[in-house]
Amino acid sequence: MKLGIVGLPNVGKSTIFNVMTHNKAQTNNYMFSTLEPNVGMVDVPDDRIDFLSKLYDTDKTTYATIEFVDIPGLVRGSNKGEGIGNKFLSSIQQVDALCHVVRCFDDDDLMHVDGSVNPVRDVETVNLELIFSDIDMIERRIERTSKAAKSGDKSYIPILKFYNDLKEHLLEGRMAKSFEFENTEQEAYMNELFLITVKPVLYVANVDEQGMLEDNDYTKALMSIAAAEGNEVIKVCAKFEEDLSSLDKEERDIFLADLGITETGLQRLIKKSYKLLDLMSFLTAGKKEVRAWTIKNNTTAPKAAGKIHSDFERGFIRAEVFSYDDIKRLGSYNAVKEKGLVRSEGKTYVFKEGDIVLFRFNV
Repeated sequence: MKLGIVGLPNVGKSTIFNVMTHNKAQTNNYMFSTLEPNVGMVDVPDDRIDFLSKLYDTDKTTYATIEFVDIPGLVRGSNKGEGIGNKFLSSIQQVDALCHVVRCFDDDDLMHVDGSVNPVRDVETVNLELIFSDIDMIERRIERTSKAAKSGDKSYIPILKFYNDLKEHLLEGRMAKSFEFENTEQEAYMNELFLITVKPVLYVANVDEQGMLEDNDYTKALMSIAAAEGNEVIKVCAKFEEDLSSLDKEERDIFLADLGITETGLQRLIKKSYKLLDLMSFLTAGKKEVRAWTIKNNTTAPKAAGKIHSDFERGFIRAEVFSYDDIKRLGSYNAVKEKGLVRSEGKTYVFKEGDIVLFRFNV
């Protein structure tokens, strides 16, 4: 699963990407310093993995991961060739969700593509470019489907109606995700389009250090936009995170403790991004390895087993499951087992966040 980082030029996208991925994507105080998408893998912070690794004195610790893509900045008119044009489209179409970074602080030394900071305008600029790209795709579909309908095949008529209705919806400046389906067939038509504006979105307010402590007017404006769309906002100070990343772990932990910070903005961003993708983790634990395995929500036990190995799914017998909360409370697997809290689950069991499991299988 991939998550794309989008936004205007010079809003802090590449800085945030670099700190998260320990990458070295170019960052400069001028527009379009990032011309090609940068890709990096990020560990999902997980206190449960840390606790289990110490408990089992494990040889190997493996966190869940997300792939982030730093997508070149958009500007007004990108769909018509402004800036770097619509070069961004193929990158955005390949990701599963979007982190939309919005600058929420003033700095005379840091240029803004439109001359001033205005989250309402900036969000509108990016969203309209995404909408225009979807309109372009719909128009191509309408052209092809119209020809097929004119040939006499009536099965294309409801599809053509859907495309035209969706185009009108987009022309009103609304995202495809807010389109109301008339029937289940239309929902299926939508799924075949792979539109950008149906993707889940998480807004990232890039603030200064003062903005970390209290919400400024820019952040409040962004929160109002997100609330109206049913989206969330995470505050991140890219400069603070960049400075923090230059410290070694011990120095960083002491520094954060002195500030009373238990979780950084980037750590919250990564966790929220994981949930935005509708992902969850089940855990396996032992001396050899403690590991978080990534699955979609509502995954059944055999499918979860298949994440470890296809043989586990094919020969699935049962899953021996217990809760992370129980082992943390009781202090050991043996104590959990003695309390009768290790369950035997079959093929219909749907995994829950924090399940620790041992699979039984036979092939």
